[in-house]
Amino acid sequence: MEYRILGDSDISVSEIGLGCWALGGLNTKNGHDSGWAPTNQSEAEEAVSLAIEKGVNHFDNADVYGNGRAEILLANILGRLGKNSEDFIISSKVGFHSDRPEHAYMPENIRSQCEKSLRNLKRDYIDIYYLHHGDFGKDDRYLEPAAAMMRKLQKEGKIRLIGQSAHKTSHFQKAVPVLKPTVLQSWAHMMDTKFVVENGLVGQLLKNNRLSFIAFSPLNQGVLTGKYYGKNAPRFLVGDHRRNSRKFSNESLRSIDPKLDALKSRFGDSESTLPSVALRFILDYPNVASVIPGFRNRPQVEQNLIALDCELSGGDMEFIRGLFQTA
Repeated sequence: MEYRILGDSDISVSEIGLGCWALGGLNTKNGHDSGWAPTNQSEAEEAVSLAIEKGVNHFDNADVYGNGRAEILLANILGRLGKNSEDFIISSKVGFHSDRPEHAYMPENIRSQCEKSLRNLKRDYIDIYYLHHGDFGKDDRYLEPAAAMMRKLQKEGKIRLIGQSAHKTSHFQKAVPVLKPTVLQSWAHMMDTKFVVENGLVGQLLKNNRLSFIAFSPLNQGVLTGKYYGKNAPRFLVGDHRRNSRKFSNESLRSIDPKLDALKSRFGDSESTLPSVALRFILDYPNVASVIPGFRNRPQVEQNLIALDCELSGGDMEFIRGLFQTA
């Protein structure tokens, strides 16, 4: 396992981490599916145990993942394994869960959610605390108050690094100058690299501000693993956010099959080929500090960790970019 320093801090994360959204299980928020398929605690414990054995030190969580269940489960698993959670880099986020009606980025809510996450995680501090999205209310009225509260929590020692997670370039552009984070987080995978290309707008933000990028969904929620290759669209339970996603339609999945065929033809046809190539592809972008694929069991973690032994040449990288027409 290789470790990469976050921004200009002294904190290093394993290049492959674990995204903990699935630990929250099925969930709904404001009438919308917002979780994953149910997770078995013993299977999740086996997965975390293997990850730690192989050098994973980075676990990404959020208050909204199962409305706290994912944080609690991770803490319980580390405790059952006899691990000191402070030996690991654990992140959480605020922004989608609020006990207050006005806005989740109200300073009082950021504090209360941070303190709740600390209790859930059984810790005195959170290593990376993210604002979970870039919606700061009308006229961005909550951006400066949210940034001030994040800095206050950092000064109090309740968080070590400040992060910004977002889904739009414009959200990063407005947040970075005010929030002054160390880490940005969003998706990055073979089919969409706009946030990590060095000459892109976010890439320039990363470079000019000496920031690091954490890539979630590096397998595009499983689409790039070959799990759904040549099959009818899967059916997901109520509470699983994938239930109404267009990317899991028959048309969308079958449009990817020829590209997966091309990858298999070039890199091999083993069960681990597609995940390992997909993860290594994103890790080969210099501004990416870590990828955080989700997991529910040990076999998924085993498959992802094979990427540690995967190497891609410059020609391989260009082949993949050309295949998906990404930068």
